[in-house]
Amino acid sequence: MSKHPLRAAATAAVFAGILLAGVVISSTRARAHDQDDEDSKVRIGFEIAPVKLTLAGKDRELVGLGSYIVNAQADCNGCHSAGPASEFAPGGNPYFGKPTKVNPDTYLGGGRDFGSLPEPSPSPHIISRNLTPDKTGRPEGGHTFSEFVQIIRQGTDFDQVHPPCTGAPDGTCLPPPFDGNLLQIMPWPIFHNMTYHDLRAIYEYLSAIPCIEGPEDPTSILHKDCKSSITWLGRASACP
Repeated sequence: MSKHPLRAAATAAVFAGILLAGVVISSTRARAHDQDDEDSKVRIGFEIAPVKLTLAGKDRELVGLGSYIVNAQADCNGCHSAGPASEFAPGGNPYFGKPTKVNPDTYLGGGRDFGSLPEPSPSPHIISRNLTPDKTGRPEGGHTFSEFVQIIRQGTDFDQVHPPCTGAPDGTCLPPPFDGNLLQIMPWPIFHNMTYHDLRAIYEYLSAIPCIEGPEDPTSILHKDCKSSITWLGRASACP
């Protein structure tokens, strides 16, 4: 038998082995890079969190990543605060050339008035919600993680602040073509593209921030009952 076919087969085997080793090394490096990238986001998330966080019973890595998403990417406080006048602490408005210092007393407490929606009118003013946890320890006024996912994925307004009009618009309901069952203004059609892991991180972070009571009126959508707080572990393990 000729030695050439054996030599060719051996060469091919060596080449295949080298190629496979390269793929394995490349894959390992990619995974390591991804892990380093997430570790950096977690670290930065803790560095830029503008309020004291409660980490007891929380997944620290998720809290840090959630802070990174909320504060470095999504700018949630840009909408979920009362407005530029109170969004930043005195002397901490970056638009005045000052080092940024977020106002912890209004952080994610909602209250931004986006005005009424376009014609047909009248329609109620759209007010950003209070995202801080209430006495249950759950964010957004006690919403479960499953509900939170539905809010972000589908835009569901569980609070029914401005329900669909069933008759003539009266300034409290939303007339067609707007759907009062859905959150308006809030960019959930964009956020719904986030991964399940990202949403879990955001939820974990929002459960770690301080509660902001908001207006004393208990009927206000911005009011949160912060008293008699309990520790809530809130670990959701099953996908909704």
